[in-house]
Amino acid sequence: MSRGLPLLHRRRILVSGAIGGITCAAVVVGAAMADQDDDGGDAKASTKAAQTISCPAVAGSLPEIPAQAQAEVDRNLALLDTQLAEANKRLGTSQGEGGPNFVQNAILGPLADKRKSTLDRIAISIGRRAEKPTGLDALAECTLSGGEAGAGSGTGAGGEADSGATPTAPASEPAGGGAEPGSGAEQGGGAEQGGGADAGSGQTISCPDVASKISGVPAAAQAEVDRNIALLQTQLDEANKRLGASQGEGGPNFVQNAILGPLKDKRASTIDRIELSFSRQGSTAPSGLDALAGCSLTSG
Repeated sequence: MSRGLPLLHRRRILVSGAIGGITCAAVVVGAAMADQDDDGGDAKASTKAAQTISCPAVAGSLPEIPAQAQAEVDRNLALLDTQLAEANKRLGTSQGEGGPNFVQNAILGPLADKRKSTLDRIAISIGRRAEKPTGLDALAECTLSGGEAGAGSGTGAGGEADSGATPTAPASEPAGGGAEPGSGAEQGGGAEQGGGADAGSGQTISCPDVASKISGVPAAAQAEVDRNIALLQTQLDEANKRLGASQGEGGPNFVQNAILGPLKDKRASTIDRIELSFSRQGSTAPSGLDALAGCSLTSG
């Protein structure tokens, strides 16, 4: 019996050592797998962060610019670069927000609206002194691309890719320029209120009334103004519909970033087109319309 105890003790030591070795090996393997997972996550994040927004070049698609319009055209070309830089900044800071359509709805869509208005101003500024270029609308849409979009061509900075598009010769209105009779928009209407809000949330989006602030519309611009006022209501209805359908999505800033922010951008572009419709007829639009672009949430 006295010789059996040391043997049993030695066996316990051997078993304990084996278990300790297995535990250490498991820790090492687990750490290696964790490092591999981290590396994979970093690679995925790097891939996502590498995405940038690329837009068609505009400068190379313009006709000869009259000297009197050069400063205004240059200012708007620089604005296109600024809009693109802001959109790329927002793309980088909004990773993981919203649903699958967040980038399109909150970044690419509003960017296209801003570019349409800016392209419209470029066409009008040239058209005051020479034949107005058309077909610039086709350069408004931008896309997501890999990490090569940062180097611009066409306007210098801002990542505008050379599209090779050229304006066409026949006269046609740029974005928001075509008059559509019978649009049915009434001036002096009530405040713009949304009707499609989610009943559970009790909130709707409310926007300042634009129609009541407009007067003295030139007869030749009336149809275009009416059409854009109607478009403001359509934009508001769509935003309220999205508000109701997106309950629970995204983080605390989702409504601002994915709904209210893009709605403001769309309204600013539409209001801009209303002002441009005045200038086309040699008139001055009422002042202060730009301040009516922002909307807010209200309790139902």
